[in-house]
Amino acid sequence: MSRIKVSVVTGTRADYGLLFWLLKEIELDKDIQLQLIVTGMHLSNEFGLTYREIEKNFKIDKKVEMLLTSDGELDISKSMGLAQISFSKVYSELLPDLLIVLGDRYEIFSAATAAMISRIPIAHISGGESTEGVIDEAIRHSLTKMSHLHFVSTEEYKKRVIQLGEQPNRVFNVGALAIDNYKKLDLVSKDELENLIKFKFNKRNILVTFHPVTLEKSTAEIQFQELLNSIDKLKDTNIIFTKSNSDQGGRIINKMIDKFVSLRVNCISFDSMGQVRYLSALREVDAVIGNSSSGLMEAPSFGIGTINIGDRQKGRINLESIINCDPLEKSINDAFHILYSDKFQNKLKNIQNPYGDGDASGKIKKIIKNFDFANILKKSFYDLK
Repeated sequence: MSRIKVSVVTGTRADYGLLFWLLKEIELDKDIQLQLIVTGMHLSNEFGLTYREIEKNFKIDKKVEMLLTSDGELDISKSMGLAQISFSKVYSELLPDLLIVLGDRYEIFSAATAAMISRIPIAHISGGESTEGVIDEAIRHSLTKMSHLHFVSTEEYKKRVIQLGEQPNRVFNVGALAIDNYKKLDLVSKDELENLIKFKFNKRNILVTFHPVTLEKSTAEIQFQELLNSIDKLKDTNIIFTKSNSDQGGRIINKMIDKFVSLRVNCISFDSMGQVRYLSALREVDAVIGNSSSGLMEAPSFGIGTINIGDRQKGRINLESIINCDPLEKSINDAFHILYSDKFQNKLKNIQNPYGDGDASGKIKKIIKNFDFANILKKSFYDLK
């Protein structure tokens, strides 16, 4: 019996971090042939050429160049078109039996669309979630309709995928891949981390990640300045910034980070920290600040708070460790006051992460390996009773 050829696409530092243990599971299985396709920010000097980190652990089968030098609407649309052409060529060479994609970004939309046209079955991870402030919302649900297997992180998200007309026997609640990293990675101590990142922790410490809200026009600079105004008033606090992605307005945010950090000794920034350093940092900071999904999914496992700013993550499951606020300096100031209150800090001691037990990657590999792919391309719309 020939091995199942499974292609996996990664386009950002974030999705590679989430996919890491799944890639390991597939790579080590004698019945599956891993075909790793790298695209997007991984291949960009501006975003840290993170494909080099991937090559330390995996063989890259194909690289798909797609990013242009700007992040405006026209440039991103051009990038998507270029990517779809390139992915079609890659699939004609690799001839995968299955394509695995994660999430909701435009790079992944192009990869999935090309696979759909090429009649390649698609397995989608992290469907059913909701982020009302970004174009990712529409992309995510579109990927659901293009896909044939669905791996979701909670029962609520499973119900949403079925609500979109997908057959229940093709939708699997496996938990979140983010929890696999927390459970499986060997994190470093505080002293080791300080040496690795060349940065000392203070009495208080925060980690900041802020991305553009892509369904709002030209708000990235205004909103991020409100955040900078707020954190600049914090006392005895050191700040770790991880830079924004290649969404519309991301480059503006990154330039603002560079300027802010260059004028202060209590700050440091990274294009990409890598999973070990990032998760080790979560053990040492008081909170994740900004609008990254990491603050909602990973931070609770470390017993720390999250200040979730604006609408980018609106619609996701909210735990009691999450403080939602508006992208205004006063609202962010108020959120910091809540964060450091005794009442909120006591509440953090009892937070339970709802995103699974930390073996999502093993569950996904097992389902793929045992699934009958005969007639998988044809789907019947499932009507709710």
